[in-house]
Amino acid sequence: MLFRVEVGLKAHVRDVLGERVVRKIENELHLAVDGIRIINVYTLEGLTREQVDLALERAALHDPVLHEVSLAPLARDFDWALEVGFRPGVTDNAGRTARETLGVVLGIPTGGVRVYTSNQYLISGALDEATVEHVAKDLLANELIQRFEYKSAAEWKAQSGFEAKAAEVTGRASDEVAVINLSAMSDAEMMDFSRANTLALSLKELHTIRDYYARPEVKEERAALGLPADPTDAEVEVLAQTWSEHCKHKIFSSQITYANKDTGKISSVDSLYKTYIQNSTKAIRQRNAESGKYGDYCLSVFKDNAGVIDFSEDLNVCVKMETHNSPSALDPYGGALTGIVGVNRDPMGTGMGANLLCNTDVFCFASPYHEGELPPRLLHPRRVFEGVREGVEHGGNKSGIPTVNGSIVFDERYLGKPLVYCGTIGSMPKTVAGRPSHEKKARDGDIIVMSGGRIGKDGIHGATFSSEELHEGSPATAVQIGDPITQRKMYDFLMRARDRGLYNAITDNGAGGLSSSVGEMAEDSGGFDMDLAKAPLKYDGLRPWEILISEAQERMTMAVPADKLDEFMALSREMDVESTALGTFNSKGRYLVRYNDKIVTCLDMEFLHGGVPQMELEAVWERPVIEQGGTPDVADHGALLHDMLGRLNICSKEYVVRQYDHEVQGRSVVKPMVGKKSDGPSNAGVLRPDLASERGLVVSHGICPKYSDIDTYWMMANAIDEGIRNAVAVGADPDYMAGVDNFCWCDPVQSESTPDGRYKLAQLVRANEALSHYCLGFGVPCVSGKDSMKNDYKGGGHKISIPPTVLFSVIGVVPDVNKCTTSDFKRPGELVYVLGLTRPELGGSEVSSQLGFSSAEVPQVDLLSAKARYASVFAALQRGLITACHDLSDGGLACAAAEMCIGGRLGAAIDLDRVPTCGGMNLTGLLYSESASRFLVTVPQAQKGEFEALFAGQKFAGIGQVVAEEELTMTRAGKTVVQAGVEGLAKAFKATLDW
Repeated sequence: MLFRVEVGLKAHVRDVLGERVVRKIENELHLAVDGIRIINVYTLEGLTREQVDLALERAALHDPVLHEVSLAPLARDFDWALEVGFRPGVTDNAGRTARETLGVVLGIPTGGVRVYTSNQYLISGALDEATVEHVAKDLLANELIQRFEYKSAAEWKAQSGFEAKAAEVTGRASDEVAVINLSAMSDAEMMDFSRANTLALSLKELHTIRDYYARPEVKEERAALGLPADPTDAEVEVLAQTWSEHCKHKIFSSQITYANKDTGKISSVDSLYKTYIQNSTKAIRQRNAESGKYGDYCLSVFKDNAGVIDFSEDLNVCVKMETHNSPSALDPYGGALTGIVGVNRDPMGTGMGANLLCNTDVFCFASPYHEGELPPRLLHPRRVFEGVREGVEHGGNKSGIPTVNGSIVFDERYLGKPLVYCGTIGSMPKTVAGRPSHEKKARDGDIIVMSGGRIGKDGIHGATFSSEELHEGSPATAVQIGDPITQRKMYDFLMRARDRGLYNAITDNGAGGLSSSVGEMAEDSGGFDMDLAKAPLKYDGLRPWEILISEAQERMTMAVPADKLDEFMALSREMDVESTALGTFNSKGRYLVRYNDKIVTCLDMEFLHGGVPQMELEAVWERPVIEQGGTPDVADHGALLHDMLGRLNICSKEYVVRQYDHEVQGRSVVKPMVGKKSDGPSNAGVLRPDLASERGLVVSHGICPKYSDIDTYWMMANAIDEGIRNAVAVGADPDYMAGVDNFCWCDPVQSESTPDGRYKLAQLVRANEALSHYCLGFGVPCVSGKDSMKNDYKGGGHKISIPPTVLFSVIGVVPDVNKCTTSDFKRPGELVYVLGLTRPELGGSEVSSQLGFSSAEVPQVDLLSAKARYASVFAALQRGLITACHDLSDGGLACAAAEMCIGGRLGAAIDLDRVPTCGGMNLTGLLYSESASRFLVTVPQAQKGEFEALFAGQKFAGIGQVVAEEELTMTRAGKTVVQAGVEGLAKAFKATLDW
């Protein structure tokens, strides 16, 4: 029998969650509602009426101070009632917690008890039925995992509310396996088939697959197994996801003919990845091993889920950044939630598994104040912003992992696809169960075990969907749905299993699901045999190919030795994590998947992983012609400074930062917000991976897509320099850093849809050239990375391509966290220095956008002077000579000085005539040039001589001092050009995103 229990706030209690939903409806759907009250509904199954009454009497499901509880409907005074609950088989954490609570309160076993939860929204307002459905579908319910129903007040009264519904699932699948007759298809039919099924396979790749099945030895083997000559649907799907751009990085691996019209040279590049990224890291590692200060501190690069470095005598640290752009465009909350919990699993699946230290997130959006009609399928940027923010917040906070660093970049071209970079850093003890923690290998005879969440339709075609441009018909099922609570339980279980040595290898079920995880692990052993009928499902009806490639979340795959399987499973049961043995790793060279006795796939492992044909592409670089306008003179620089501080790319992101927990685990040293009122911007995050040690880990990044319109070479150089500069600013040793490159590009393949593909590919080549040059020059090896190459939208007659964007993330080591510094001014009387030259480099700058002028002079990075400066800053911090340090980036000198005043709630007197410059520029250029590699620092007067001696021979100057009056004053030629109160600057800095 079912019992429906409703829990609502008492009439006098303010419903703040309901008020929040009202604001979301107004801000994201632009609809007006008068009010909303929320009722929590629990549908109970497996209890007697007496047990239910006792549970309510003992307040098992409610707080008697705040709530009223009833078995009858509580709804009153509303116009529409809308109820949202989970679909059958979807994890219901609130229901699971309620069931466990009932067991404790009633003192009964809960094996036969089921609890299903839903939320009832009582809406007041003059809405029609279509509008209520719009609110349900487009805001309150995710139809992949939730169902909803609604009634008007009149219908409610006539029908006495909603009925109690159960949502049990049996998890049966269909064993239907289809044959794909590739051999009978024309070229046009092949391409239509690929598009219709979201396979993202090219004609050349389809021909390669067709030719594989025509091989005599393949036909003979298949006939012996009772398989058809043509591929099964599962085999085509496996090949498509394994060969997808998302998984194989085919553009980065392609053969490129590169014509540079600046130099007149034509060259050939055989794999951007190998030539520029892998080779530069290899050279740095060799150099460090031979003569480096710390030796070769890289332990595992480019071969596992995350890159691993040596951190201390006891710990290794690993790092990974991922993107979840396409899913976040369709479902900002679900896509971003999956992005963060998905990248959490990368360190979990690195080596023998890492403990999760922290998250870092960078988002790229169109303006949240965007006006005008949106192309089909696109969501308003404000809704994308809020959904992504909330998704990452829920994923990180509910997992108990701090978010220590991040930023938000705005450009209208992110309207077509937002960029959602999510990163996780983990730590591993040097050895685990007697073996090096960063090494793993699945062995012949190991059992394939999947642990964590069940398999569903969410995430099907995620890898292939992300390998093509977004369009009006992009499938909603490609968006995966994350559940951080289930993942956290799995994580805790796996760390205990790791420490007991209960598995030989581990990886996550990311892109491609079981197909990818098992297929990749089987490269170690040489093959596998797996039965999909054993896989636990969320709901009925999944076909074998769907089970195989589903990217449904919270799942990891382990290679468990047969003699440890029982112990592994017992620990899994003890910690309430579902684990299932699905098959065996072997050395037979075959990717063999069954459904009971029916063979679903039989693929040659070598062909699957090495058979994809290399792309052959052309790139042509011709420097864009940019009209060179003069830098305008400005009458009121005080007003301009306030305007600049309010620009989307400069303003405070405190609204977002405050909703992410950066203190959980208690390891943070330098926080995301710093200063007297903790509202000044931080350069980077610092934490202590080992609480018994003062050794610190720095997390920083650089991202400068605005320079791509001029030259992606300097965009990349500036991103690297900014990431390193931010790390140095808080105390990182520039000789002990590692980088992660994340490329997000518009489609660079020449086609009818992309007529400028050769130019976009040349932009990609130039960015990779800069990565190699500057990583080698700074001595920062890339240890991990990712690329996302199809960040375009096409629909409704529109094509929107993102600006070429690279996020360069940096992790670095601080010998002693007590010597870290922050960006805020500390004490009146301290001297203010600018380190580095200011040049007339206004191309792509924030001030050029603010004032509406153009310039081709993009900031360039002087590697030799930057490297010397960074070494000196580190040495000065170690000696305690610098009390505040802030890098100069967006908004240049003026904005950096203002931000340091805001952080310290202190003023400064700055003499602009003392600023070291190279090249003539007016006052606007001097204040807002974004020349690279510069810092503003403060130095106690007693340390002036020692500080200046340390920087002898470099370009630097004392330009003023910190003052007690809360006012920033800047003079030039004896005339005051800026005089601004610090509180006014803070107000301007915070106002833009103060929602």
